[in-house]
Amino acid sequence: MDVPMNGKMHQVLLDREPQGSPVTDDFRLREAELPEPADGQVLCETLFLSLDPYMRSQIAGRHLSGTIAPGDVMRGETVSRVLQSKHSDVAVGTLVRCFGGWQTHSVHSASEVHPLPPEFPAPSLALSTLGMPGLTAWAGLHCLAQPRAGETVVIPAATGGVGAVAGQLAKAKGCRVIGIAGSDEKCRQATETLGYDLCLNRKSGDLDAALSEACPEGIDVFFDLVGGEILTLCSSKLAVGARVLLCGLMADYNSKERPAGPPPGFWIRSRATVYGLVVYDYEHRRDEFLGQAIDLYNQGKLKAWEDTSDGIDSAPDAFARLMRGENRGKAVVKVA
Repeated sequence: MDVPMNGKMHQVLLDREPQGSPVTDDFRLREAELPEPADGQVLCETLFLSLDPYMRSQIAGRHLSGTIAPGDVMRGETVSRVLQSKHSDVAVGTLVRCFGGWQTHSVHSASEVHPLPPEFPAPSLALSTLGMPGLTAWAGLHCLAQPRAGETVVIPAATGGVGAVAGQLAKAKGCRVIGIAGSDEKCRQATETLGYDLCLNRKSGDLDAALSEACPEGIDVFFDLVGGEILTLCSSKLAVGARVLLCGLMADYNSKERPAGPPPGFWIRSRATVYGLVVYDYEHRRDEFLGQAIDLYNQGKLKAWEDTSDGIDSAPDAFARLMRGENRGKAVVKVA
């Protein structure tokens, strides 16, 4: 593999802090010198970049992974190809997962790159269905909530990166799975492509009444990916013995204010178990997840669901669409 002849790379920087939902002009593209790997390091070319809602929380300085300030290169997980290696354990040409960021090239120590398994179906899946979103869904259901066949599972952001996998995994366990999404089109995708039993449009009609009709015996597992009013509404409809997975705050990411959560009485009344889910806690179980998920994928029981844009310069617009809820699946940028 040859290093680019002009010795240049391209990066996307945060140019200014967004006011509310991000827009394309909050970011800027920069050309930079291609870095030279030191002993023990590798130079990688970015193939695919993951875009995720938590990045908005990084910009706001509210994420446990750190803060992104104006002038910083945007961070993010990538699938990359090793172009140069100065470590004997990492061969040139190896496809790896790493946090390469919003840029065409990156340098890492050998311990910071993770080669894809030889049997991996497709590189981009390491950022979506068979990547961190999939691991998040699996950890919430398999390790924490442990839904049983016949139970009712409700998932907002039903067609997003985590929601799409969670819905399919819950169906594989024999659950009745109800999604919540922001448009009729997404609801159709949830039922027709992802296998949800029902999907409710949160912007159409009375969601409270629709949930009551859909869940007459209550919600057994609520996999929360949005927070806000939907968390409060679904917490009011929990069955006795329910499990609540607190995983995402999509409703809050674009706001400086944090709304109050559900009244604790909702959880007390239902004798609910409430879990805080942080995917990093389950990194040591990634191989276990992949063993199950790749098998389901190969059987056609777990479908890929990606919203792909082309070129590193498309990342700002794709991220803005994601934060407006306009993505159709896991947001991925095809960089090289």
